Amino acid sequence: MPQTRSFLLLALAFVGYLLWTQWQHDYHTPATPAPAAAASSASAATPSSSDLDASVPSVDGAPAASATSAAPTSASGVPSAPQQHIQAATAKTPADTHGPLVTVTTDVLRLTIDSRGGSIIRSAMLKYPAKLKSKDSVQLFSDSASHFFVAQSGLLSRDGAAPDQRAMFHAAQDSYTLQPGQKTLNVDLTWTDASGVKVVKRYTFTRGSYVVGLDQQVDNGSAKAWTGWPYRQLQRVVPPEPVHTNFLAKWSDQSRYSFFGAAWYGPEDKFNKIKFDDFAKDALNKKVTGGWMAMEQHYFMAAWLPQEKKAQQFSTHVVDGSNPRYLIRELGPGFQVAPGATASSQSRLYVGPKLRNELGGIAPGLDLSVDYGMFTVVAAPMHMLLTWFHGLTGNWGLAIILVVLLINVLLYKLNAAQYRSAAKMRKLKPRMDALKERYGDDKQKLQQATMEMYKKEKINPVAGCFPLLVQIPVFFALYTVLRESVELRQAPFIGWIHDLSAADPYFVLPILYMGVMLLTQRLMPMTASMDATQAKIMKWMPVIYPVFFAFFPSGLVLYYLVNGLCRVAQQWWVMRQFDAADNGKGGKGGKKLKPA
Repeated sequence: MPQTRSFLLLALAFVGYLLWTQWQHDYHTPATPAPAAAASSASAATPSSSDLDASVPSVDGAPAASATSAAPTSASGVPSAPQQHIQAATAKTPADTHGPLVTVTTDVLRLTIDSRGGSIIRSAMLKYPAKLKSKDSVQLFSDSASHFFVAQSGLLSRDGAAPDQRAMFHAAQDSYTLQPGQKTLNVDLTWTDASGVKVVKRYTFTRGSYVVGLDQQVDNGSAKAWTGWPYRQLQRVVPPEPVHTNFLAKWSDQSRYSFFGAAWYGPEDKFNKIKFDDFAKDALNKKVTGGWMAMEQHYFMAAWLPQEKKAQQFSTHVVDGSNPRYLIRELGPGFQVAPGATASSQSRLYVGPKLRNELGGIAPGLDLSVDYGMFTVVAAPMHMLLTWFHGLTGNWGLAIILVVLLINVLLYKLNAAQYRSAAKMRKLKPRMDALKERYGDDKQKLQQATMEMYKKEKINPVAGCFPLLVQIPVFFALYTVLRESVELRQAPFIGWIHDLSAADPYFVLPILYMGVMLLTQRLMPMTASMDATQAKIMKWMPVIYPVFFAFFPSGLVLYYLVNGLCRVAQQWWVMRQFDAADNGKGGKGGKKLKPA
Protein backbone atom coordinates (compact mmCIF):
# COMPACT_ATOMS: atom_id res chain seq x y z
CA MET A 1 0.00 0.00 0.00
CA PRO A 2 1.88 3.05 -1.17
CA GLN A 3 -0.16 5.49 0.88
CA THR A 4 0.22 3.57 4.15
CA ARG A 5 3.92 3.07 3.48
CA SER A 6 4.23 6.81 2.95
CA PHE A 7 2.51 7.36 6.28
CA LEU A 8 4.99 5.06 7.98
CA LEU A 9 7.91 7.02 6.57
CA LEU A 10 6.28 10.28 7.65
CA ALA A 11 5.72 8.92 11.15
CA LEU A 12 9.35 7.85 11.49
CA ALA A 13 10.57 11.22 10.19
CA PHE A 14 8.27 13.12 12.52
CA VAL A 15 9.22 11.07 15.57
CA GLY A 16 12.87 11.75 14.80
CA TYR A 17 12.13 15.46 14.48
CA LEU A 18 10.29 15.56 17.83
CA LEU A 19 13.05 13.58 19.56
CA TRP A 20 15.65 16.02 18.26
CA THR A 21 13.70 19.10 19.35
CA GLN A 22 12.98 17.57 22.76
CA TRP A 23 16.67 16.75 23.21
CA GLN A 24 17.48 20.38 22.47
CA HIS A 25 14.88 21.41 25.04
CA ASP A 26 16.08 19.05 27.76
CA TYR A 27 19.85 19.34 27.39
CA HIS A 28 20.33 22.93 26.27
CA THR A 29 19.02 24.67 29.36
CA PRO A 30 20.44 28.09 30.25
CA ALA A 31 23.86 27.83 31.77
CA THR A 32 24.59 29.39 35.15
CA PRO A 33 26.23 32.72 34.33
CA ALA A 34 29.64 33.61 35.55
CA PRO A 35 29.80 36.45 38.08
CA ALA A 36 29.96 39.87 36.49
CA ALA A 37 33.43 41.31 36.20
CA ALA A 38 34.34 43.91 38.79
CA ALA A 39 34.56 47.51 37.67
CA SER A 40 38.02 48.70 36.71
CA SER A 41 39.81 51.08 39.07
CA ALA A 42 40.18 53.40 36.11
CA SER A 43 36.42 53.97 36.30
CA ALA A 44 36.54 55.79 39.62
CA ALA A 45 34.32 58.63 38.39
CA THR A 46 31.49 56.21 37.63
CA PRO A 47 28.49 56.56 40.00
CA SER A 48 28.70 53.88 42.69
CA SER A 49 25.87 53.76 45.22
CA SER A 50 25.19 50.87 47.54
CA ASP A 51 21.88 50.06 45.83
CA LEU A 52 23.21 50.14 42.28
CA ASP A 53 21.26 47.75 40.06
CA ALA A 54 23.65 45.54 38.09
CA SER A 55 21.43 45.92 35.03
CA VAL A 56 22.02 49.67 34.70
CA PRO A 57 24.57 50.70 32.07
CA SER A 58 27.09 53.33 33.13
CA VAL A 59 29.52 55.77 31.54
CA ASP A 60 33.20 55.44 32.31
CA GLY A 61 34.39 58.69 33.79
CA ALA A 62 38.01 57.95 32.87
CA PRO A 63 39.36 55.63 30.17
CA ALA A 64 41.21 52.46 30.90
CA ALA A 65 44.91 52.50 30.19
CA SER A 66 44.56 50.34 27.10
CA ALA A 67 41.44 52.09 25.85
CA THR A 68 40.98 55.26 23.83
CA SER A 69 42.31 58.25 25.77
CA ALA A 70 39.09 60.25 25.42
CA ALA A 71 35.54 59.77 24.38
CA PRO A 72 35.52 60.10 20.57
CA THR A 73 33.43 62.83 18.98
CA SER A 74 31.51 62.94 15.73
CA ALA A 75 31.91 65.47 12.99
CA SER A 76 29.30 67.67 14.68
CA GLY A 77 31.23 67.63 17.93
CA VAL A 78 28.71 65.46 19.77
CA PRO A 79 30.40 62.63 21.70
CA SER A 80 29.70 59.19 20.31
CA ALA A 81 28.36 56.29 22.39
CA PRO A 82 30.36 55.91 25.61
CA GLN A 83 32.23 52.86 26.67
CA GLN A 84 29.89 50.83 28.87
CA HIS A 85 30.17 48.08 31.46
CA ILE A 86 28.06 46.16 33.94
CA GLN A 87 28.59 46.99 37.61
CA ALA A 88 29.51 44.16 39.94
CA ALA A 89 27.12 45.24 42.71
CA THR A 90 24.37 42.88 43.78
CA ALA A 91 20.98 43.77 42.30
CA LYS A 92 17.93 44.09 44.48
CA THR A 93 14.79 42.11 43.82
CA PRO A 94 13.02 44.10 41.07
CA ALA A 95 9.65 44.12 42.85
CA ASP A 96 11.19 45.83 45.90
CA THR A 97 12.10 49.05 44.05
CA HIS A 98 8.71 50.23 42.76
CA GLY A 99 7.50 53.78 42.83
CA PRO A 100 3.87 54.81 42.29
CA LEU A 101 2.35 52.79 39.46
CA VAL A 102 0.53 54.18 36.40
CA THR A 103 -2.00 52.04 34.52
CA VAL A 104 -2.68 52.67 30.82
CA THR A 105 -5.59 50.96 29.06
CA THR A 106 -6.24 50.97 25.32
CA ASP A 107 -8.54 48.82 23.20
CA VAL A 108 -5.85 46.11 22.86
CA LEU A 109 -3.41 46.63 25.74
CA ARG A 110 -3.36 47.29 29.46
CA LEU A 111 0.11 48.32 30.64
CA THR A 112 1.53 49.20 34.02
CA ILE A 113 4.30 51.81 34.14
CA ASP A 114 6.52 52.14 37.18
CA SER A 115 7.19 55.80 37.99
CA ARG A 116 10.62 54.66 39.14
CA GLY A 117 12.46 54.73 35.84
CA GLY A 118 9.31 54.95 33.72
CA SER A 119 9.70 51.22 32.98
CA ILE A 120 6.86 49.06 31.66
CA ILE A 121 6.57 46.29 34.21
CA ARG A 122 3.24 44.60 33.40
CA SER A 123 1.22 44.05 30.24
CA ALA A 124 -2.04 42.36 29.37
CA MET A 125 -3.12 41.65 25.79
CA LEU A 126 -6.85 42.18 26.02
CA LYS A 127 -7.69 40.35 22.77
CA TYR A 128 -5.89 37.16 23.82
CA PRO A 129 -7.27 35.08 26.74
CA ALA A 130 -4.61 33.32 28.77
CA LYS A 131 -6.60 30.09 28.48
CA LEU A 132 -9.59 29.05 26.45
CA LYS A 133 -12.76 30.75 27.73
CA SER A 134 -10.72 32.49 30.46
CA LYS A 135 -11.41 36.07 31.52
CA ASP A 136 -7.70 36.61 32.20
CA SER A 137 -5.56 37.99 29.37
CA VAL A 138 -2.10 36.88 28.29
CA GLN A 139 0.52 38.59 30.45
CA LEU A 140 3.82 39.31 28.72
CA PHE A 141 5.62 41.78 31.00
CA SER A 142 5.61 40.92 34.68
CA ASP A 143 7.33 42.21 37.81
CA SER A 144 6.96 38.95 39.75
CA ALA A 145 10.23 37.29 40.72
CA SER A 146 9.46 33.99 38.95
CA HIS A 147 8.28 35.57 35.66
CA PHE A 148 10.20 38.86 35.75
CA PHE A 149 10.15 40.55 32.33
CA VAL A 150 10.28 44.34 31.86
CA ALA A 151 10.99 47.00 29.21
CA GLN A 152 13.34 49.67 30.49
CA SER A 153 14.73 52.91 29.11
CA GLY A 154 16.78 55.85 30.29
CA LEU A 155 19.44 58.43 29.64
CA LEU A 156 23.12 58.48 30.61
CA SER A 157 25.31 61.51 31.21
CA ARG A 158 28.78 61.97 32.66
CA ASP A 159 27.74 64.84 34.89
CA GLY A 160 24.98 62.75 36.49
CA ALA A 161 22.11 64.99 35.34
CA ALA A 162 20.24 62.19 33.54
CA PRO A 163 17.53 59.74 34.63
CA ASP A 164 18.27 56.05 34.21
CA GLN A 165 15.80 53.27 35.04
CA ARG A 166 16.20 53.92 38.81
CA ALA A 167 15.27 57.62 38.69
CA MET A 168 11.96 58.73 40.13
CA PHE A 169 9.53 60.26 37.64
CA HIS A 170 6.23 61.97 38.28
CA ALA A 171 2.96 61.42 36.41
CA ALA A 172 -0.05 63.73 36.52
CA GLN A 173 -2.42 60.84 37.28
CA ASP A 174 -2.25 57.16 38.15
CA SER A 175 -4.44 55.83 35.32
CA TYR A 176 -5.08 56.67 31.68
CA THR A 177 -7.68 55.22 29.31
CA LEU A 178 -8.03 55.56 25.56
CA GLN A 179 -11.59 56.82 25.24
CA PRO A 180 -14.05 55.73 22.49
CA GLY A 181 -13.34 57.72 19.35
CA GLN A 182 -9.90 58.77 20.60
CA LYS A 183 -7.10 57.74 18.21
CA THR A 184 -4.01 58.40 20.33
CA LEU A 185 -3.17 58.74 24.00
CA ASN A 186 -0.08 60.43 25.47
CA VAL A 187 1.25 59.58 28.92
CA ASP A 188 3.95 61.93 30.27
CA LEU A 189 6.35 61.18 33.11
CA THR A 190 8.60 64.02 34.29
CA TRP A 191 11.98 64.07 36.00
CA THR A 192 13.83 67.21 37.13
CA ASP A 193 17.35 67.84 38.36
CA ALA A 194 18.59 70.56 40.68
CA SER A 195 20.83 71.86 37.87
CA GLY A 196 17.76 72.81 35.82
CA VAL A 197 17.71 69.82 33.46
CA LYS A 198 14.23 68.39 32.93
CA VAL A 199 13.40 65.16 31.14
CA VAL A 200 9.91 64.26 29.95
CA LYS A 201 9.42 60.59 29.05
CA ARG A 202 6.35 60.45 26.81
CA TYR A 203 4.64 57.20 25.85
CA THR A 204 2.24 57.39 22.90
CA PHE A 205 -0.48 54.77 22.44
CA THR A 206 -2.52 54.33 19.25
CA ARG A 207 -5.92 52.68 18.86
CA GLY A 208 -5.70 49.11 17.56
CA SER A 209 -1.90 49.08 17.72
CA TYR A 210 0.59 47.09 19.78
CA VAL A 211 3.30 49.66 19.01
CA VAL A 212 4.05 52.13 21.80
CA GLY A 213 5.99 55.29 20.95
CA LEU A 214 8.68 56.53 23.35
CA ASP A 215 10.03 60.09 23.27
CA GLN A 216 12.68 61.06 25.84
CA GLN A 217 12.72 64.86 25.69
CA VAL A 218 15.48 66.88 27.39
CA ASP A 219 14.87 70.53 28.35
CA ASN A 220 18.20 72.02 29.35
CA GLY A 221 17.54 74.77 31.87
CA SER A 222 21.10 74.70 33.18
CA ALA A 223 23.89 77.12 32.41
CA LYS A 224 26.00 74.65 30.43
CA ALA A 225 25.57 72.27 27.51
CA TRP A 226 24.11 68.88 28.37
CA THR A 227 25.40 65.71 26.72
CA GLY A 228 23.77 62.33 27.08
CA TRP A 229 23.15 58.91 25.59
CA PRO A 230 19.75 57.19 25.39
CA TYR A 231 19.38 53.47 25.99
CA ARG A 232 16.55 50.93 25.81
CA GLN A 233 16.64 47.36 27.06
CA LEU A 234 14.58 44.23 27.70
CA GLN A 235 15.29 42.18 30.79
CA ARG A 236 13.78 38.89 31.90
CA VAL A 237 14.28 35.64 33.80
CA VAL A 238 13.65 32.13 32.55
CA PRO A 239 10.25 31.23 34.06
CA PRO A 240 9.58 27.81 35.59
CA GLU A 241 8.22 25.01 33.46
CA PRO A 242 4.43 25.15 33.06
CA VAL A 243 2.39 22.73 35.14
CA HIS A 244 0.11 20.48 33.08
CA THR A 245 -2.97 18.78 34.42
CA ASN A 246 -2.48 15.55 32.47
CA PHE A 247 -0.14 13.62 30.20
CA LEU A 248 -1.93 14.64 27.00
CA ALA A 249 -1.75 18.34 27.86
CA LYS A 250 1.98 18.07 28.52
CA TRP A 251 2.96 16.28 25.33
CA SER A 252 0.62 18.28 23.12
CA ASP A 253 2.00 21.59 24.43
CA GLN A 254 3.52 23.07 21.27
CA SER A 255 5.41 25.81 23.16
CA ARG A 256 7.94 23.10 24.10
CA TYR A 257 9.23 23.18 20.54
CA SER A 258 9.12 26.95 19.90
CA PHE A 259 12.07 29.31 20.26
CA PHE A 260 12.41 31.07 23.61
CA GLY A 261 15.11 33.70 23.92
CA ALA A 262 16.42 36.95 22.47
CA ALA A 263 16.53 37.98 18.83
CA TRP A 264 17.89 40.89 16.83
CA TYR A 265 17.90 42.09 13.25
CA GLY A 266 20.21 44.28 11.19
CA PRO A 267 20.18 45.07 7.45
CA GLU A 268 23.59 43.42 7.05
CA ASP A 269 23.37 40.49 9.46
CA LYS A 270 19.64 39.88 8.97
CA PHE A 271 17.68 37.88 11.56
CA ASN A 272 19.54 36.29 14.47
CA LYS A 273 18.41 34.33 17.51
CA ILE A 274 20.25 34.03 20.82
CA LYS A 275 19.39 31.29 23.28
CA PHE A 276 19.71 32.19 26.93
CA ASP A 277 22.51 29.69 27.49
CA ASP A 278 24.54 31.56 24.85
CA PHE A 279 24.36 34.93 26.61
CA ALA A 280 27.37 34.33 28.85
CA LYS A 281 29.65 32.47 26.44
CA ASP A 282 28.88 34.35 23.21
CA ALA A 283 27.69 37.83 24.19
CA LEU A 284 26.37 40.17 21.51
CA ASN A 285 28.24 43.48 21.12
CA LYS A 286 27.62 44.99 17.70
CA LYS A 287 26.81 48.34 16.14
CA VAL A 288 23.60 48.12 14.10
CA THR A 289 21.85 50.73 11.95
CA GLY A 290 18.16 50.34 11.14
CA GLY A 291 17.61 47.16 13.13
CA TRP A 292 15.67 45.98 16.16
CA MET A 293 16.08 43.73 19.19
CA ALA A 294 13.54 41.55 20.95
CA MET A 295 12.71 38.93 23.55
CA GLU A 296 10.61 36.15 22.03
CA GLN A 297 8.41 33.38 23.32
CA HIS A 298 5.68 31.19 21.90
CA TYR A 299 3.16 33.38 20.01
CA PHE A 300 4.21 36.69 21.63
CA MET A 301 7.17 39.06 21.75
CA ALA A 302 8.46 42.42 22.94
CA ALA A 303 10.82 44.39 20.71
CA TRP A 304 12.53 47.76 20.85
CA LEU A 305 12.55 49.44 17.45
CA PRO A 306 15.19 52.20 17.52
CA GLN A 307 15.34 55.15 15.18
CA GLU A 308 16.16 54.22 11.63
CA LYS A 309 19.39 55.39 9.96
CA LYS A 310 21.11 55.92 13.31
CA ALA A 311 23.71 53.49 14.61
CA GLN A 312 22.86 51.74 17.88
CA GLN A 313 25.14 49.57 19.99
CA PHE A 314 23.40 46.22 20.52
CA SER A 315 24.61 44.08 23.42
CA THR A 316 23.56 41.20 25.67
CA HIS A 317 24.37 40.70 29.34
CA VAL A 318 23.65 38.29 32.16
CA VAL A 319 22.74 39.98 35.44
CA ASP A 320 23.99 37.69 38.19
CA GLY A 321 21.93 36.67 41.19
CA SER A 322 19.97 33.79 42.68
CA ASN A 323 17.64 33.94 39.67
CA PRO A 324 19.78 35.18 36.76
CA ARG A 325 18.26 37.83 34.51
CA TYR A 326 19.01 38.00 30.79
CA LEU A 327 19.25 41.41 29.19
CA ILE A 328 19.44 42.69 25.63
CA ARG A 329 20.18 46.41 25.22
CA GLU A 330 20.56 49.06 22.57
CA LEU A 331 22.60 52.15 23.38
CA GLY A 332 21.86 55.05 21.05
CA PRO A 333 24.20 57.73 19.70
CA GLY A 334 24.95 60.65 21.99
CA PHE A 335 23.32 64.04 21.53
CA GLN A 336 23.99 67.49 22.95
CA VAL A 337 21.53 70.10 24.18
CA ALA A 338 22.64 73.73 24.47
CA PRO A 339 21.57 75.82 27.50
CA GLY A 340 17.93 76.84 27.12
CA ALA A 341 17.40 74.40 24.24
CA THR A 342 15.34 71.21 23.87
CA ALA A 343 16.16 67.92 22.14
CA SER A 344 14.78 64.41 22.23
CA SER A 345 15.43 60.76 21.39
CA GLN A 346 12.63 58.66 19.90
CA SER A 347 12.08 54.93 19.75
CA ARG A 348 9.20 52.47 19.58
CA LEU A 349 8.28 49.42 21.61
CA TYR A 350 6.28 46.52 20.18
CA VAL A 351 4.55 44.41 22.79
CA GLY A 352 2.05 41.95 21.41
CA PRO A 353 1.32 38.88 19.29
CA LYS A 354 3.58 37.65 16.50
CA LEU A 355 1.23 38.45 13.62
CA ARG A 356 3.42 37.66 10.62
CA ASN A 357 1.28 39.52 8.08
CA GLU A 358 1.44 42.75 10.11
CA LEU A 359 4.94 42.73 11.61
CA GLY A 360 6.70 43.36 8.29
CA GLY A 361 4.92 46.70 7.95
CA ILE A 362 6.01 47.82 11.42
CA ALA A 363 9.76 47.41 10.93
CA PRO A 364 11.96 45.74 8.28
CA GLY A 365 12.50 42.09 9.08
CA LEU A 366 10.20 42.07 12.11
CA ASP A 367 8.02 39.43 10.43
CA LEU A 368 11.03 37.07 10.58
CA SER A 369 10.41 36.75 14.31
CA VAL A 370 7.75 34.20 13.27
CA ASP A 371 10.49 31.75 12.45
CA TYR A 372 9.58 28.62 10.46
CA GLY A 373 13.20 27.48 10.35
CA MET A 374 14.27 25.20 7.49
CA PHE A 375 10.66 24.94 6.28
CA THR A 376 10.22 28.69 5.69
CA VAL A 377 10.30 28.34 1.92
CA VAL A 378 7.13 26.19 2.10
CA ALA A 379 5.61 27.40 5.37
CA ALA A 380 5.58 31.13 4.52
CA PRO A 381 3.46 30.78 1.34
CA MET A 382 1.29 28.19 3.11
CA HIS A 383 0.59 30.72 5.87
CA MET A 384 -0.32 33.31 3.23
CA LEU A 385 -2.62 30.79 1.54
CA LEU A 386 -4.28 29.87 4.83
CA THR A 387 -4.77 33.55 5.64
CA TRP A 388 -6.35 34.17 2.22
CA PHE A 389 -8.76 31.25 2.59
CA HIS A 390 -9.60 32.40 6.12
CA GLY A 391 -10.51 35.78 4.69
CA LEU A 392 -13.00 34.00 2.42
CA THR A 393 -14.50 31.62 5.00
CA GLY A 394 -13.92 33.27 8.39
CA ASN A 395 -12.97 29.85 9.80
CA TRP A 396 -9.43 28.52 10.08
CA GLY A 397 -10.63 24.90 9.94
CA LEU A 398 -12.37 25.54 6.62
CA ALA A 399 -9.23 27.32 5.43
CA ILE A 400 -7.20 24.17 6.18
CA ILE A 401 -9.72 22.04 4.28
CA LEU A 402 -9.50 24.33 1.24
CA VAL A 403 -5.70 24.15 1.33
CA VAL A 404 -5.92 20.33 1.35
CA LEU A 405 -8.27 20.34 -1.63
CA LEU A 406 -6.01 22.70 -3.56
CA ILE A 407 -2.91 20.61 -2.85
CA ASN A 408 -4.69 17.43 -3.97
CA VAL A 409 -5.81 19.08 -7.21
CA LEU A 410 -2.22 20.15 -7.89
CA LEU A 411 -0.84 16.69 -7.06
CA TYR A 412 -3.56 14.64 -8.78
CA LYS A 413 -1.37 13.56 -11.69
CA LEU A 414 1.38 12.34 -9.36
CA ASN A 415 -1.09 10.55 -7.09
CA ALA A 416 -2.87 8.92 -10.05
CA ALA A 417 0.45 7.59 -11.33
CA GLN A 418 1.17 6.22 -7.86
CA TYR A 419 -2.15 4.38 -7.68
CA ARG A 420 -1.88 2.97 -11.22
CA SER A 421 1.58 1.67 -10.45
CA ALA A 422 0.33 0.11 -7.21
CA ALA A 423 -2.61 -1.49 -9.02
CA LYS A 424 -0.32 -3.07 -11.61
CA MET A 425 1.98 -4.38 -8.90
CA ARG A 426 -0.98 -5.88 -7.07
CA LYS A 427 -2.05 -7.58 -10.30
CA LEU A 428 1.43 -9.09 -10.60
CA LYS A 429 1.33 -10.65 -7.14
CA PRO A 430 0.74 -14.24 -8.39
CA ARG A 431 3.70 -13.95 -10.77
CA MET A 432 5.83 -12.47 -7.96
CA ASP A 433 4.91 -15.41 -5.72
CA ALA A 434 5.95 -17.77 -8.52
CA LEU A 435 9.32 -16.02 -8.85
CA LYS A 436 9.90 -16.35 -5.11
CA GLU A 437 9.21 -20.09 -5.25
CA ARG A 438 11.49 -20.47 -8.27
CA TYR A 439 14.53 -18.62 -6.91
CA GLY A 440 14.05 -19.35 -3.22
CA ASP A 441 16.74 -17.63 -1.17
CA ASP A 442 18.73 -16.36 -4.17
CA LYS A 443 17.85 -12.69 -3.65
CA GLN A 444 20.08 -11.42 -6.45
CA LYS A 445 18.38 -13.53 -9.14
CA LEU A 446 14.97 -12.76 -7.66
CA GLN A 447 15.71 -9.04 -7.86
CA GLN A 448 16.92 -9.32 -11.46
CA ALA A 449 13.85 -11.30 -12.50
CA THR A 450 11.56 -8.83 -10.73
CA MET A 451 13.14 -5.82 -12.46
CA GLU A 452 12.85 -7.54 -15.85
CA MET A 453 9.17 -8.16 -15.20
CA TYR A 454 8.66 -4.52 -14.19
CA LYS A 455 10.40 -3.38 -17.37
CA LYS A 456 8.34 -5.70 -19.55
CA GLU A 457 5.05 -4.60 -17.95
CA LYS A 458 6.15 -0.92 -18.03
CA ILE A 459 5.86 -0.49 -14.27
CA ASN A 460 7.80 2.18 -12.40
CA PRO A 461 8.36 0.76 -8.86
CA VAL A 462 9.38 4.19 -7.51
CA ALA A 463 6.31 6.01 -8.85
CA GLY A 464 4.91 6.25 -5.32
CA CYS A 465 7.99 8.14 -4.10
CA PHE A 466 7.27 11.33 -6.03
CA PRO A 467 4.10 12.31 -4.13
CA LEU A 468 5.90 11.46 -0.88
CA LEU A 469 8.75 13.85 -1.72
CA VAL A 470 6.17 16.63 -2.00
CA GLN A 471 4.11 15.43 0.94
CA ILE A 472 6.91 15.41 3.54
CA PRO A 473 7.87 19.13 3.31
CA VAL A 474 4.17 20.08 3.15
CA PHE A 475 3.51 18.02 6.29
CA PHE A 476 6.34 19.61 8.30
CA ALA A 477 5.61 23.10 6.94
CA LEU A 478 1.97 22.90 7.97
CA TYR A 479 2.93 21.53 11.39
CA THR A 480 5.29 24.50 11.84
CA VAL A 481 2.64 27.00 10.70
CA LEU A 482 0.09 25.54 13.11
CA ARG A 483 2.63 25.60 15.92
CA GLU A 484 3.92 29.14 15.37
CA SER A 485 0.92 31.09 14.03
CA VAL A 486 -0.82 33.01 16.80
CA GLU A 487 -3.82 33.44 14.48
CA LEU A 488 -4.65 29.75 15.00
CA ARG A 489 -4.21 29.95 18.77
CA GLN A 490 -7.60 29.12 20.32
CA ALA A 491 -9.14 29.24 16.82
CA PRO A 492 -12.37 27.17 16.80
CA PHE A 493 -13.52 24.88 14.00
CA ILE A 494 -16.81 23.11 14.69
CA GLY A 495 -18.47 21.38 17.65
CA TRP A 496 -15.89 20.08 20.08
CA ILE A 497 -12.86 21.61 18.31
CA HIS A 498 -12.33 24.91 20.14
CA ASP A 499 -8.60 25.27 19.48
CA LEU A 500 -6.99 24.11 16.23
CA SER A 501 -3.51 24.58 17.71
CA ALA A 502 -4.22 22.07 20.52
CA ALA A 503 -4.84 18.34 20.49
CA ASP A 504 -8.35 16.98 19.95
CA PRO A 505 -9.68 16.65 23.53
CA TYR A 506 -11.95 13.72 22.67
CA PHE A 507 -9.71 12.00 20.05
CA VAL A 508 -12.51 12.16 17.48
CA LEU A 509 -10.29 13.26 14.58
CA PRO A 510 -7.61 10.58 15.25
CA ILE A 511 -10.32 7.90 15.41
CA LEU A 512 -11.87 9.13 12.17
CA TYR A 513 -8.45 9.02 10.60
CA MET A 514 -8.07 5.41 11.73
CA GLY A 515 -11.23 4.68 9.77
CA VAL A 516 -9.73 6.34 6.69
CA MET A 517 -6.62 4.17 6.95
CA LEU A 518 -8.72 1.01 7.28
CA LEU A 519 -10.69 2.06 4.21
CA THR A 520 -7.41 2.60 2.37
CA GLN A 521 -6.28 -0.90 3.25
CA ARG A 522 -9.59 -2.28 2.04
CA LEU A 523 -9.15 -0.62 -1.35
CA MET A 524 -5.51 -1.70 -1.66
CA PRO A 525 -5.08 -4.74 0.63
CA MET A 526 -1.57 -5.85 -0.38
CA THR A 527 1.12 -5.17 -2.95
CA ALA A 528 3.37 -7.70 -4.55
CA SER A 529 6.50 -5.94 -3.34
CA MET A 530 5.68 -6.40 0.37
CA ASP A 531 7.31 -9.11 2.41
CA ALA A 532 5.75 -10.67 5.50
CA THR A 533 7.33 -8.16 7.92
CA GLN A 534 6.11 -5.16 5.93
CA ALA A 535 2.64 -6.65 5.73
CA LYS A 536 2.48 -7.04 9.54
CA ILE A 537 3.62 -3.45 10.05
CA MET A 538 1.01 -2.16 7.63
CA LYS A 539 -1.74 -4.07 9.43
CA TRP A 540 -0.84 -2.27 12.66
CA MET A 541 -0.54 1.19 11.11
CA PRO A 542 -4.26 2.08 11.51
CA VAL A 543 -3.77 1.60 15.26
CA ILE A 544 -0.32 3.18 15.61
CA TYR A 545 -0.98 6.32 13.61
CA PRO A 546 -4.00 7.57 15.62
CA VAL A 547 -1.82 7.27 18.75
CA PHE A 548 0.67 9.69 17.18
CA PHE A 549 -2.11 12.01 16.08
CA ALA A 550 -3.55 12.14 19.60
CA PHE A 551 -0.71 14.53 20.51
CA PHE A 552 -0.73 16.59 17.30
CA PRO A 553 -2.56 19.92 16.89
CA SER A 554 -6.12 19.17 15.83
CA GLY A 555 -5.59 21.43 12.80
CA LEU A 556 -2.85 19.10 11.55
CA VAL A 557 -5.00 16.01 12.17
CA LEU A 558 -7.84 17.73 10.30
CA TYR A 559 -5.45 18.33 7.40
CA TYR A 560 -4.49 14.65 7.27
CA LEU A 561 -8.04 13.43 7.74
CA VAL A 562 -9.30 15.47 4.77
CA ASN A 563 -6.18 14.61 2.79
CA GLY A 564 -6.76 10.90 3.51
CA LEU A 565 -10.38 11.15 2.32
CA CYS A 566 -9.21 12.88 -0.87
CA ARG A 567 -6.61 10.19 -1.44
CA VAL A 568 -9.20 7.45 -0.88
CA ALA A 569 -11.52 9.10 -3.40
CA GLN A 570 -8.69 9.43 -5.92
CA GLN A 571 -7.60 5.87 -5.29
CA TRP A 572 -11.13 4.53 -5.81
CA TRP A 573 -11.54 6.51 -9.04
CA VAL A 574 -8.16 5.52 -10.51
CA MET A 575 -8.66 1.86 -9.57
CA ARG A 576 -12.12 1.90 -11.12
CA GLN A 577 -10.72 3.26 -14.37
CA PHE A 578 -7.81 0.84 -14.26
CA ASP A 579 -10.04 -2.21 -13.73
CA ALA A 580 -12.38 -1.08 -16.52
CA ALA A 581 -9.47 -0.60 -18.91
CA ASP A 582 -7.89 -3.90 -17.86
CA ASN A 583 -11.13 -5.75 -18.61
CA GLY A 584 -11.14 -4.29 -22.11
CA LYS A 585 -14.07 -1.97 -21.43
CA GLY A 586 -11.95 1.16 -21.41
CA GLY A 587 -12.21 4.16 -19.20
CA LYS A 588 -14.19 7.24 -19.95
CA GLY A 589 -14.84 7.38 -23.71
CA GLY A 590 -13.85 3.73 -24.10
CA LYS A 591 -10.10 4.46 -24.07
CA LYS A 592 -7.64 2.33 -22.19
CA LEU A 593 -5.39 4.01 -19.65
CA LYS A 594 -1.80 4.69 -20.50
CA PRO A 595 0.71 2.69 -18.49
CA ALA A 596 2.31 4.42 -15.51
